[in-house]
Amino acid sequence: MATITVLSGIGDKGPAAMRLDTGHARWLLDCGFGPEANAQFDPTWLDGVDAVFVTHDHIDHIGGAAYAVEAGLPIHATHRTAQALPPSARVVELPEQGTTLLDGIPLTTGRNGHALGGVWFHFDLGAGLFYSGDWSEESRWFAFDRPPPAATAIIDCSYHLDPIPQSQRLADLDALIDRLEGQILFPVPPSGRAGELALHLMHRFGPESVLLDPECCATLRAALASGGVAPAAQEIAPLLERGPLDKARFLICDTPNADGGAAWAYVRAWRESGRLGRDAHVIFTGHMTAHARGIETVDGGYFCRWNVHPPLQDQIAMIRRLQARRFAPAFCTLPEDYLVENGFDAQVFLHETLPL
Repeated sequence: MATITVLSGIGDKGPAAMRLDTGHARWLLDCGFGPEANAQFDPTWLDGVDAVFVTHDHIDHIGGAAYAVEAGLPIHATHRTAQALPPSARVVELPEQGTTLLDGIPLTTGRNGHALGGVWFHFDLGAGLFYSGDWSEESRWFAFDRPPPAATAIIDCSYHLDPIPQSQRLADLDALIDRLEGQILFPVPPSGRAGELALHLMHRFGPESVLLDPECCATLRAALASGGVAPAAQEIAPLLERGPLDKARFLICDTPNADGGAAWAYVRAWRESGRLGRDAHVIFTGHMTAHARGIETVDGGYFCRWNVHPPLQDQIAMIRRLQARRFAPAFCTLPEDYLVENGFDAQVFLHETLPL
């Protein structure tokens, strides 16, 4: 009998790891680390595992891959996601859209609207298992494909019961920008918000106002060449050939928590020169680690969410679209709140091992 167990990712924004026992093999879905530095990958999650499947290349889903490589396990991932794996990884490539037969089990993958090369998984086991990884249906940059029905679902609930749509998030961001003078740094994951944030800013303020650091440019060039993004993404092509970085009002830089890369270099230089909070500012738009929270609390530091995960109404719509009878709300700190949330019309499960 096939079963699914949530090993990690229920009760916190922590490492993603789901164990799927197919009846013939044991598979680990995602092998995350972080995003907080103390949120470690547990090597025991690999006990008895025959293969690992990775939804996308963000650290809380792929950060423990080195353990799988050391164990000699095959890692199933899209071509784009596989580029983030250690060079010695035994990669089995998955399509961004399509169905693959593995050990007699059809696995359907579709683009998740969240990351370059990122996909959701649908396993044709029992009455169907859907695992979203992270997903979003609000992006103008990333494409999203609708999954087929599944009776059991593990879905991204990173924003918990927050119903605020991306349209309101953009209005809030614009209002914040309008009251700040000088340069603004946006720390981002290059394969995440970098492209769609650039799209928004160039549409509102003109392409000359926006520049991306080399890491973001390289990632976004590869994205445009791959064809795995939404049609609107091509509009940022002229931005990828520009410089020098310092002359723009808006700087879009790696890393997302400004704890490395160009983002940390700017924060450090602005703080040492006395510019931070005067004519230079930092706006965080995603999950903040302790390092980012420390910057956000000083003059010149701000947080304004950019939706890269589904708000409540999209979570509900997904469960209804899947016709799911039960689901696990993953990656939020209070999953028990879903036990009394009536909109889903499906049973909630948390850490149990469930038959499919």
